[in-house]
Amino acid sequence: MSLLRDVSLALAATAAVALTMPAAAEDYPSRPITNVVVWSAGGGTDTVNRLIMAELAKTLPGRARINVVNRTGGVGGSAGMSYVHSQPADGYTLAGISESVVTAGVQGGWEERIDVWYPFIVGGSPDLVSVTANSDFETLGELIDAAKANPGSIQAGASAAGSIHHLNLLALQDGTGAEFNFIPYDGSAPAQNAAVAGEVQVVVTSLAEQQQLLQAGRLRPLAMLTADAFTLGDTEIPSAFDAYPDLTKYLPISQAIGFAVSQDAPDDVKQSLSAAFEEAMQSAAVKDFAQKNYYSLSGKHGEEATEQFNKLESLFAWTLWDLNAASVNPETLGIPKPE
Repeated sequence: MSLLRDVSLALAATAAVALTMPAAAEDYPSRPITNVVVWSAGGGTDTVNRLIMAELAKTLPGRARINVVNRTGGVGGSAGMSYVHSQPADGYTLAGISESVVTAGVQGGWEERIDVWYPFIVGGSPDLVSVTANSDFETLGELIDAAKANPGSIQAGASAAGSIHHLNLLALQDGTGAEFNFIPYDGSAPAQNAAVAGEVQVVVTSLAEQQQLLQAGRLRPLAMLTADAFTLGDTEIPSAFDAYPDLTKYLPISQAIGFAVSQDAPDDVKQSLSAAFEEAMQSAAVKDFAQKNYYSLSGKHGEEATEQFNKLESLFAWTLWDLNAASVNPETLGIPKPE
């Protein structure tokens, strides 16, 4: 009886210790995950996150359930990031982000550096300048001349201040001498809808986000904000650099759309997410999406992705500061100047 009692006590003690230990890698996730996209529904970041989360749910152990929600507001995605950053660093709350979040700090909405995240980059698509379908502007040159002749008279829509699309608009102004009346939106989708409806005359978003509207004739493309022209169906979209070589001072800037977990998350959580992400990036769904929507896939995660986001933070923050579009000096946040 004494022996049985000792064995029972030992087993009970072992069970108690096991309950207090962190879950092993194979036990993550043991409950639903929430991915908080910091931009609005229907935009590029939202679309990519819903796609990769659907594939991640298949590749994580136990076919995890992942809920995707949108939490917009603030500047540079700061409302969504602040919310996720305030949650336990256990891997159950992810942030759906893009390269544009790196400007939140210099816009006064975020007190952290971008390296608080352990990021995963799916990919990105190049930006372009388009106008409403019934616009009088047939070329970028005509648009620029009109914007220079009457500064601030032409309304240009893009996602929130500090986003890559806003930064591209600022760079377009700086490289051409034009001045637009910038109208910020919560994301690319509402900015494009505003252009279709005629609320704004110009829109700057990505090719992936605009392509259906362009092919349907609801928007008219004027120029790619890249060094190369692009052929979309039967339409040749010229490079803005051809007519305005000074654009090379700030452009091109590549998108980096994906998601992130807290850098403080347990190593086993990061390892599980990394393994599942690598497998998800090889899925037919992701590859088909990239081909049909003019995306260049990345697949970077962890240290490699962190390095890319650090460089983007440096480039975006100091570019906004140089263009007088930042409210906080990057130097006060410890953001180094681009090399």
